[in-house]
Amino acid sequence: MNAAAASHVRLRVPREGFLLDVDLSLPASGITVLFGASGSGKTTVLRCVAGLERAEQGRVQIGAELWQDETQRVFVPTWRRALGYVFQEASLFEHLTVQGNLQFGLKRSSAPAAGLVAAIELLGIGHLLARWPAQLSGGERQRVAIARALATQPRLLLLDEPLAALDAARKQEILPWLERLRDELKMPMLYVTHSADELARLADHLVVLEQGRVKTQGPATEALASLAQPVLQGDEVGVILAGRVAEIDTPWHLCRVAFDGGSLWLRDSGLPLGQPVRLRVLARDVSLLTALPQGSSIQNHLPCTLQAVVPDRHPSQVLVRAQVGGAVVLARVTARAWSGLGLQAGAQAWLQIKSAAVLR
Repeated sequence: MNAAAASHVRLRVPREGFLLDVDLSLPASGITVLFGASGSGKTTVLRCVAGLERAEQGRVQIGAELWQDETQRVFVPTWRRALGYVFQEASLFEHLTVQGNLQFGLKRSSAPAAGLVAAIELLGIGHLLARWPAQLSGGERQRVAIARALATQPRLLLLDEPLAALDAARKQEILPWLERLRDELKMPMLYVTHSADELARLADHLVVLEQGRVKTQGPATEALASLAQPVLQGDEVGVILAGRVAEIDTPWHLCRVAFDGGSLWLRDSGLPLGQPVRLRVLARDVSLLTALPQGSSIQNHLPCTLQAVVPDRHPSQVLVRAQVGGAVVLARVTARAWSGLGLQAGAQAWLQIKSAAVLR
């Protein structure tokens, strides 16, 4: 299921009120999240990549396969594109069992049955095969829909807000399975969402759309840490850190997660030593210090170099970008506090991190 090379998508599609005009370079594996407000063009990009819509000016090359190029008069119909598509609704056939739904997806495919077996195992749905769709939870229905899309062993998996129709509990149920797809399949996936939580948890690569244009694209960790083109707003502003469980303090039910630049003590959630994890550190949970504090209840303090400061959305606050070893952390502080500390870009300081979330 691996793609041999990176992909290129260039599309120009007139829409009422705006023009979708994008030029995307997508990595050969992992999840590329298309992020933006409703109506920014995310689903249109997916539909054009799938061949469900035809861009008047477009080029879609997935790995070594050319699916559309108007200059060469190439347009491969959807049924001949090696892709899987997962919609907001699972769209299962109610008159077929789970097994029947999965087998239906293979009827027009030359993919070996082994692909279906592997998808069933990967999504953990073997115990559901004899059930009818009406007997499934929302999360189970989506896992079946994803398995059906994977059964044909596609070159590319498209997911159009697959969690939008689920409640919070069902979203938390299915997110680990999406992470497993990302980590084990090593295939390219295009994932549409306007959820900051899904972006932070799943994205390897990020494309931000605004009124049909690309506002930002690049590795998710870099895009989220940028002050020049902020991706998120308000309380969602923050960074992602890649780390590993380095120590477990059993008596105090804590674990220490090490990353490139330091480590953080967090609540022990049962992850084993050595487990790779993704941390989300929100700017609202980070404060600045000019010296290492004494007698503080906050356990996480990191030395840093201040890189830049910009005004936040409200004039009372600023956002500060700090370098911590090989990582970047953002802090939101009041403009008054920043002025009172007498700090500036290039200065050495300390970060005090009140909270961080383990995303996996």
